[in-house]
Amino acid sequence: MQWEAVIGLEVHVQLATESKIFSGASTRFGAEPNTQACVIDLGMPGVLPVLNEKAVEMAVQFGLAVNANIPQRSYFERKNYFYPDLPKGYQTSQMAEPIVGPGYLDIPLEEGSKRVRIHHAHLEEDAGKSLHEDFHGMTGVDLNRAGTPLLEIVSEPEMNSAKEAVAYLKGIHSIVTYLGISDGNMAEGSLRCDANVSVRPKGQKELGTRCEIKNVNSFRFVEKAINHEIERQIELIEDGGRVVQETRLYDPDLDETRSMRTKEEANDYRYFPCPDLLPVELDTAYIQHLKEGLPELPDQKRQRFTEQLGLSDYDAGVLSASRALADYFDRVTEICGDAKLAANWVTGELSAQLNRDSLDLQQAPVAPEQLAGLLKRLLDDTINGKAAKQVFAALWAGEGHTADDIIEAKGLKQVTDTGAIEAIIDDVLAQNQAQVDQYKAAEADKRGKMIGFFVGQVMKASKGTANPQTVNQLLKDKLG
Repeated sequence: MQWEAVIGLEVHVQLATESKIFSGASTRFGAEPNTQACVIDLGMPGVLPVLNEKAVEMAVQFGLAVNANIPQRSYFERKNYFYPDLPKGYQTSQMAEPIVGPGYLDIPLEEGSKRVRIHHAHLEEDAGKSLHEDFHGMTGVDLNRAGTPLLEIVSEPEMNSAKEAVAYLKGIHSIVTYLGISDGNMAEGSLRCDANVSVRPKGQKELGTRCEIKNVNSFRFVEKAINHEIERQIELIEDGGRVVQETRLYDPDLDETRSMRTKEEANDYRYFPCPDLLPVELDTAYIQHLKEGLPELPDQKRQRFTEQLGLSDYDAGVLSASRALADYFDRVTEICGDAKLAANWVTGELSAQLNRDSLDLQQAPVAPEQLAGLLKRLLDDTINGKAAKQVFAALWAGEGHTADDIIEAKGLKQVTDTGAIEAIIDDVLAQNQAQVDQYKAAEADKRGKMIGFFVGQVMKASKGTANPQTVNQLLKDKLG
């Protein structure tokens, strides 16, 4: 029997506000445990929450970016459950009337794009964090994260493979970082994902029983966890078993999911309107103001890069995936004037060096203005391609402030004077008479490869400064 997977994602995005969603406590990452949880975050008697307006603004910006309906009225509810790192015994969240209504996201795939509908997105507060290491059989609780604003984005169950789910998650990550509403740092928990996975016979309309994989915090682990869960469910059903709706955890060390608890239904949480918070009411002018302030988004950049700058779909996709990379590329192109050359160097030499040194783009020692200066010298034939790589390496190592400084200091300026190049060629040919005779005796279709030997010798003799095109042409003329 052929099986089809059905996947929906719940993506939790930590919003980049300076203070928490209902209190003035700091959201700074990395503080000492339990130093950033105030009485409001702890739900102490007599305290009252105050909604962070910036969190509302960020939620609406996201909704507008994914073409969602923005209701003019939403309200908060209490989601009741007991957990050691939930000090109040309830989570202030939204269910019946969330702040962002239905929208969609188009995700790029090898076979073309696919539209994934977003059911809604709602604001809520984060819980604390249980710590299981270094406590000798006990569990510690850090409540610094309690009350941190989250935007939970709930997709429709419309993805059919782990690759589609990862493409969707990357799309969400790209949008929230473009908007600046989250740093998207998955290692620090700024963006994490719950994956709802079920399988059904291919062609069947009814959904199978789903399992939820909780808190997966990297693109790679999302793909591996979903693939494992699909295989697990198919094997279970084909062996005569039955999938039980439950929450599971992914263990990256064993590459498997394991049962955590039977899945609760919404009514188990006893949702009811929060008595301490007024409904959120947004007028049309407020929503329109935020819409007009949206930056150029990934899809719009991708389209501009292909239609206006003539880049390939692949290069446009790579460059537009990250706002920082797209901005870097735009700046290089603005200065040097050649988008294709800029794209080649940004996706090639620059990205490769960042990977080799395990650096983020913000840590790159070569600024876009420096790279653009290097490319201008490549375009005006001041240096050749080999020398350009030497200049880039020197810029990266901090050996000079500009490409011109390094070209001058290292004597890398390209020799274009035909007289000087001819003199070098004459010396090379005189020293390699046997190869000259072989070249002249060879068939015309074999000479193309053989001339490479002479080009290499000339470039070596000129210490890489001779213009390769000039060398090729003069060699062909002299060798007949």
